Amino acid sequence: MKQVLHKADSRGLADCGWLLSRHTFSFADYYDPERMGFGLLRVLNDDIVKPAMGFGTHPHENMEIVSIPLSGSLRHQDSMGNKHVIAAGEVQVMSAGSGITHSEYNNSEQEEVNFLQIWVHPKERNIAPRYGQLRFDPHGQKNRFQILVAPEKNAEAIWINQDAWFSLAMLDVGSELCYRKQRLENGVYFFVISGALTIAGQSLEARDGLGICSDDELIVQAAGPVELLVIEVPMNR
Repeated sequence: MKQVLHKADSRGLADCGWLLSRHTFSFADYYDPERMGFGLLRVLNDDIVKPAMGFGTHPHENMEIVSIPLSGSLRHQDSMGNKHVIAAGEVQVMSAGSGITHSEYNNSEQEEVNFLQIWVHPKERNIAPRYGQLRFDPHGQKNRFQILVAPEKNAEAIWINQDAWFSLAMLDVGSELCYRKQRLENGVYFFVISGALTIAGQSLEARDGLGICSDDELIVQAAGPVELLVIEVPMNR
């Protein structure tokens, strides 16, 4: 596999009343054997949660769980003692490791929250669970890739237990960027949050996804204002 395209309307759908979720990859009741992930990227859910509703306390283990609010805010609580609110402009990473329980609720009584829930298989199993949360200056994403999540433990990105990098860019009309892989053997998954653009000859629109594992440098050309998430992951465990 050198390239895989996932159009927005091809995603799985779960409508639970309090939750509207679109699944890029197989998840819960949505199953497609051809869509079990992209390399070690296992889940990419686009979730909208009604006011004051959310995910009750539930367990995870040996998974890296990344939450990126796009609008609104989430109220988080976990078995490590963390109690936080995560708002648009912030990113949360949990290394579930040997096991955690947590809950995520819409922090608002009036407005919906829309967030991306992303799972990546870990590099090391059964590590001590770990929580990270950071706010990012949107000016750092203006016509450039701002790294949000990285395997290096530094203050400018949130640490993840995998050789994976998450980046976000906000492109102006007609702008062009080159994404250069951090590791040559990794694959890169592009998820268009909003706008329209072209990558490797593919025209993409809002909520489309494109995975590429053959090229080391990839040119992104914006047809209009664009918000783009890039997830670089190993292709093999």
